[in-house]
Amino acid sequence: MKHHLLPVSNKTVHWGYFSKVVTPALTLRSGDRATIETLTHHANDDYERMIKDDPGAESVFKWTKEHKAVARRGSGPTEGPFVRGSGEGIGVHLLTGPVAIEGAEPGDVLEVRILDIRPRPSQCGCHAGKCFGSNAAANWGFHYHDLIEEPKPREVVTIFELDTSGEPFAKAVYNYVWTPQTDPDGIVHPTIDYPGVPVDHTTIKKRENILPNVRVPARLHFGTMGLAPSEADYVSSIPPSYTGGNIDDWRIGKGARMYYPVAVPGAYFSVGDPHAAQGDSELGGTAIETSLTGDFEFILHKKNDLAGTSLEGLTHPLLETSEAWSVYGFTYPNYLAELGANAQTEIANHSSLDRAMRDAFRKLRRFLMTVHHLSEDEAISLLSIGADFGVTQVVDANWGVHGTIRKNVFRCD
Repeated sequence: MKHHLLPVSNKTVHWGYFSKVVTPALTLRSGDRATIETLTHHANDDYERMIKDDPGAESVFKWTKEHKAVARRGSGPTEGPFVRGSGEGIGVHLLTGPVAIEGAEPGDVLEVRILDIRPRPSQCGCHAGKCFGSNAAANWGFHYHDLIEEPKPREVVTIFELDTSGEPFAKAVYNYVWTPQTDPDGIVHPTIDYPGVPVDHTTIKKRENILPNVRVPARLHFGTMGLAPSEADYVSSIPPSYTGGNIDDWRIGKGARMYYPVAVPGAYFSVGDPHAAQGDSELGGTAIETSLTGDFEFILHKKNDLAGTSLEGLTHPLLETSEAWSVYGFTYPNYLAELGANAQTEIANHSSLDRAMRDAFRKLRRFLMTVHHLSEDEAISLLSIGADFGVTQVVDANWGVHGTIRKNVFRCD
């Protein structure tokens, strides 16, 4: 077993997409461990607190009229003219990787164990050592067309500080209403429509003393983590799918084990979209988007060894914790295959919790019947009385419902 280090830099991240054709940033073997740094794509909401004087972050976010450190930001085109920028905003998350796994082949399952997670402290002046994150109540949020106060519609960014001196929690510092921002290439962004746009704080009005009596318990986790799909060379990071991705479940934190079906040789694992805290549904558009470092262990399960294990027949992401197993249902289990050539844009027109719930039910039924050898009638009874279904997210186009079965229901006295 080897322990690898994968720091963030403009050479080790890719922005807004999963890919089977990008050169791996790291190659390791089954059983190896890696410390992987990740950055939030919302760091420019407060450059001073989350980027300034941090060499890794500065190398990624550097963007002037003459030079853009990470040019592609999404799965879209790289040649202009552009409305929003290269990639045209089809995908937003900063992902570290890909990490290639030696010997991984389609049909295998990759187990990713999250051993530890730590926040990335600010490096700037009086903020040094403190940790910050950003929450955006944005135009893709479930609430956006249902506002009751003026002005409406509006997008609001709230900056939080993460206190880690004891049991970690987040407390709001200030918020501001998004105003049109002009990026270094001269493109105006009237809404939050392209990742990493620098916010000119002379154009916004800070509102302080907000949420004065609120402390949000931290749930450090990675919102986006998974493998490269096989259907396209560049796949938007926004909708989750059968190889994982932007699942946005706060349970995918320290101590969790995620299992992903391998779709391409090498698996090509990427991780990012780090969160300090999030509730089920991620209703307003984002979590508290912060930068985190994780310690991971990678175990490759070969397809010929899956029979008779909890991974038999697995064709979708599976979460295991010490207490439970969870499956993830989506509007479309594999939207890339089901919606055709324009799937990456078309999926946003089909968001449905009804379909996601049915997918979660079918996946958890299969798990109980295949892994725990229940009949269909037994499985359905147990699903109704012992399983918990919840809304994972309603903001990622391919909406999500998680289905959870606790391990202790299988223990007999």
